[in-house]
Amino acid sequence: MHILDELAKRDLIQQTTDDEGLRKHLDENVVTLYCGFDPTADSLHIGHLLPVLMLKRFQKAGHRPIALIGGGTGMIGDPSGRSTERSLNSPEVVKGFSDKIKEQLAGLLNFDQGENSAVARNNHEWLSTMTIIEFLRDIGKHFSINYMLAKDSVESRLENGISFTEFSYMMLQSIDFLNLYEKENCTLQIGGSDQWGNITAGMELIRRKQFEKEEEEAEVFGLTVPLITKSDGTKFGKTAGGAVWLDPEKTTPYEFYQFWINTDDRDVLRFTKYFTFIDFEEITALEKELEEAPEKRVPHKRLAEEMTRMVHGEEALQQAQKITEALFSGDLASLNAEEIEQGFKDVPSVVINNKEIGLIDLLVEAGISSSKRQAREDIKNGAIYINGVRNQELTHQLTETNRIEDKFTIIRRGKKKYFLIRF
Repeated sequence: MHILDELAKRDLIQQTTDDEGLRKHLDENVVTLYCGFDPTADSLHIGHLLPVLMLKRFQKAGHRPIALIGGGTGMIGDPSGRSTERSLNSPEVVKGFSDKIKEQLAGLLNFDQGENSAVARNNHEWLSTMTIIEFLRDIGKHFSINYMLAKDSVESRLENGISFTEFSYMMLQSIDFLNLYEKENCTLQIGGSDQWGNITAGMELIRRKQFEKEEEEAEVFGLTVPLITKSDGTKFGKTAGGAVWLDPEKTTPYEFYQFWINTDDRDVLRFTKYFTFIDFEEITALEKELEEAPEKRVPHKRLAEEMTRMVHGEEALQQAQKITEALFSGDLASLNAEEIEQGFKDVPSVVINNKEIGLIDLLVEAGISSSKRQAREDIKNGAIYINGVRNQELTHQLTETNRIEDKFTIIRRGKKKYFLIRF
């Protein structure tokens, strides 16, 4: 199947500048394309995954992707899709963010695949050496104020105000496309639909530069993917704990797995088409599973499995599945300390210094029961579980036999209230 047909079937094309021209261009060439990622944090989040995976899809189709890290543009701030201006980070912070993002991109794209190996570039390399005179004379003269004001990313900000710093972002991103076109023969830029104005501005700059040099007009193209929305109206990629990051230190593989497995039934097949490389035959089978046995959540598990394996690897996937199964079955003693750290990251926890402590005293000290009288009632009523096992012994002493790897004990009160005891 042609790459454009597959993208269309997966509903991954929002806009293209010239569909037929791009199709012909892809048929006749190994096309170099790029997508930019500004380092606004020390990790990418799942909102970045769709454009990254678009690069990967083009690479699998035989084309050459460039992952452009915005070490220069990241010091300015993109006004697209924002109602207020970003806070500016220091050069040292931006460089640190850039280095970490480069490592993450290397884990998602194939940087060792011969002719169409992916490459990473950083626009700080060319933007930081350009003088203000060069910027105004060589770039600024090709952009009319009226042209820039008409772009959505600028127009939407006029009411609340936009600084010249952010106003100039469009020109900086245009320089990226021009530079990659001239030095890497990059002829296609992709991005989210909020980047349409920046992409077309870059194409216009390339054409104006070609006209200025009296060269033949360049064949360059733009393609955007839709911005993802959830059927329940909440923002994609956000949870009660904040953004879902690709860095396992910020969002554990278990949390990452749980994000996908908890996808709304109305979204699960759409997200499977967007984010995975599962073929359409299997997607059809998953759709049937959802219709016939929604309670089994087969598509949700498949989506979570594919995404966790892709981002964190097979071992992390198996660990996330093990934690999930242990929590479902109540067999918490089967977990090791690392798995407990992941699975109980957000539950209330307390540090206990005593090597041995009575269960009643523990329940009160940890705030699990409000008083010793309440603790006794909870134990007698069978509401207290130690590492998944119900305990109704009022005189029970917690010793090393109740500690997992001599570090943790998990107390459950009732059906769902977990508490992590750290020794």
